[in-house]
Amino acid sequence: MKAVVNTSSKTSTIRSALFVGVMAICSLTICVAMLASTLHDIGQQRTALINELKTYASVIAYNAQVSFIAAEQRIEQSEAKTTDEKENIYNDFAHIEENRLYSFEAVPMLHNIHIYRLQAASDKLALYSIYNARGIGPYPTQYDKVASFLTPYLTDNHIELSQEIRVGDTLAGYVYVRASQQKLQTYIQNNVLIDLLIILCALTIAYFLTRKLDQRFTTPIHQLLQLVQRIAKDKEYHLRAQQTNVAEFNTFGKALNTMLDKVERQIIKQQQTETEIRELYQGLEQKVSERTDALKSSNQELLNTLATLHQYQNQIVETEKMASLGQMVAGVAHEVNTPIGLGVTASTLLQDRLTQIERAYTEKKLTSSQLGRFLSESKENLGIIYRNLERAASLISSFKQVAVDQSHDSQRSFNMAQLINEVLLSLRPNLKKNHHQVVVECPPELIIESKAGPINQILINLIMNSLIHAFDNTDQGNITIAVKISGTRCKLSYRDDGSGVPESIKKRIFDPFVTTKRGEGGSGLGLHLVYNLVTQALNGTISFTSTLGQGVQILIDFPVINNSHQNKS
Repeated sequence: MKAVVNTSSKTSTIRSALFVGVMAICSLTICVAMLASTLHDIGQQRTALINELKTYASVIAYNAQVSFIAAEQRIEQSEAKTTDEKENIYNDFAHIEENRLYSFEAVPMLHNIHIYRLQAASDKLALYSIYNARGIGPYPTQYDKVASFLTPYLTDNHIELSQEIRVGDTLAGYVYVRASQQKLQTYIQNNVLIDLLIILCALTIAYFLTRKLDQRFTTPIHQLLQLVQRIAKDKEYHLRAQQTNVAEFNTFGKALNTMLDKVERQIIKQQQTETEIRELYQGLEQKVSERTDALKSSNQELLNTLATLHQYQNQIVETEKMASLGQMVAGVAHEVNTPIGLGVTASTLLQDRLTQIERAYTEKKLTSSQLGRFLSESKENLGIIYRNLERAASLISSFKQVAVDQSHDSQRSFNMAQLINEVLLSLRPNLKKNHHQVVVECPPELIIESKAGPINQILINLIMNSLIHAFDNTDQGNITIAVKISGTRCKLSYRDDGSGVPESIKKRIFDPFVTTKRGEGGSGLGLHLVYNLVTQALNGTISFTSTLGQGVQILIDFPVINNSHQNKS
């Protein structure tokens, strides 16, 4: 079979990769450097603009301070007493200050200037003087916000800031300045245009340098590539690579020439070998023809044997089912013998005591203490007989239900938790030999409609598989059986913390005759039977996971009808 070469559309040539790489590095480096420089310059220009505005605001605040002081002196000299008289004096000085503000027409970026005076009588701000640049309309007064502009406030087109006017240590008012950022924006535009021009020039230079670098390195590569393609197409192994002006390509060319020498010699040897093989092949054809006839007859015998093995396999699987049932019978028989034996012992003892009482009664030697002791012992022995007979009856009933479930595959409604407990009770002789713990996580009221027989056989085979294989080297194992209902699906999880399954047989764990106890009583049909019961009898799915030394987990999913809600209603 020929190997398929995946020619992806994402492949690229060395020339394009070199060109794109160098140009990308240059572009990224130049753009990052220009961006950092531009942002730094813009920050410096904005800071300088704010400092310039603060200087203007300080000058205006100083002039306003002088105006306030002069107005106060005029009020003291004129001995004005009424508020109107004082305001008239302030208005006179305000006109003077307003005329002074119009000297800032020489500064185009200043659009609006407000001077606010803090009135002593009402402790409120009043507009003292105002300046609006030509072509710029008046700007609303900022009585409530002027104090917040002590920290400059920048918008898209303007900068707003204010400066306190103090007379001594007393706050006398504020200066509010609103200036345009057109100067800063013009600087940014010019700076960006210059940066773009520099980037364009740098990229143009990088483009031509990259082309020169591309010609220096890719030309030898193309020569070597054409040589290799010609050798591969025409099989002209006598061709050799030429010297170049790049040391690395010269080293590669020498290595290629050495390889071509070896290939050429190998081809000559191969031609000689092919001639010898051709002669041997002609002799082998006769032997192959003879062997083919013999294999045909052997294949027919193998097919017949395989058909017989399939027939025996089905019989063995059925035998495994009966063996499982027989093993339960032996275990339950042993388990039932214990309560029956205790009942027989208690009844024998009771019979002996009854004989003694009867003899004492006949001989008229019966005392009240003897009769009392006899009644007490009789009551105790009858209790022992009753409890053990009841236990034996429970065991037999459980075994009977398990046997009925195993022998019938019909669908019926049953309590899932009770079914699991009956299986555990039937396997109690096998479980109590060691200290294995079985934990059942199943709602006690869960009633489903399915085939109890296959579920019964599945649980028995899984538990016996754990006892035989997983807990072979320990007497304290843990088994967890969890049942959950999801819609119309029953999810049964079986886990043990035993020795796990070796990697060599993990993928074949459900195949027939796969076992780690070959020759030690393991048939290799337990999990194969479980797989068939789940997939065929229950029409479900089964998955298996195991880590060596950490046990196994088997997940079984099969369809059911949940009758629990019907019973509740």
